[in-house]
Amino acid sequence: GHFSSSESRVAMLSRSIFTGMARTVVRASSVRAMSAIPTPDLCDKFDLDVSKLPTETKIKVVDPALNFRNYGGRVAFSGQVSTVKAHESNPAVKKAFEEPGNGRVLVVDAGGSLRCAMLGDMIAEKGVKNGWAGIIMYGCIRDSRAIKDMPIGVKALNTHPVKSHKKDAGTRDVPVMFGGVSISPGQYVYADEDGILVSDSPLDQ
Repeated sequence: GHFSSSESRVAMLSRSIFTGMARTVVRASSVRAMSAIPTPDLCDKFDLDVSKLPTETKIKVVDPALNFRNYGGRVAFSGQVSTVKAHESNPAVKKAFEEPGNGRVLVVDAGGSLRCAMLGDMIAEKGVKNGWAGIIMYGCIRDSRAIKDMPIGVKALNTHPVKSHKKDAGTRDVPVMFGGVSISPGQYVYADEDGILVSDSPLDQ
């Protein structure tokens, strides 16, 4: 009796481990399926090397000196650009993520401010719910522990526990510039562990 009980416990444990592994594999493959082509592969596809920078017009590379960090559950993401320009006030970010994203990427010029967060978990959840592929925040975010588990790309300069104010409405879908690159609504952005690329037309077709 003791042997069969132990055997039963082992079998149950094995099934539990297998089920957990299966779930992990499904989640991982789902994330991979939604990921963009790696940015190095895109650069190679268009034969981009250092001798062609910064005069190359097909692909622009955001300066890695800004040291953008990945905070979202999706590290590699891409999509057509929509922009927000706002300094330490985030109503325009919230309003954007309340709209249908249709797989777009929200690029936010927050002036590089490290004094407050322009994105938190509640707004990020709206982005997920409404189909945004990701957000590139030239500024800070907060609630990073919650955001890291969300299926959305989030790049930002850093985190900050203090929220922004709501006094400035900000501007929407205007050209923004940071990292030596001008980014306009309707362009395409590709982001992953290796950097951020910007182009006028899709690079992965």
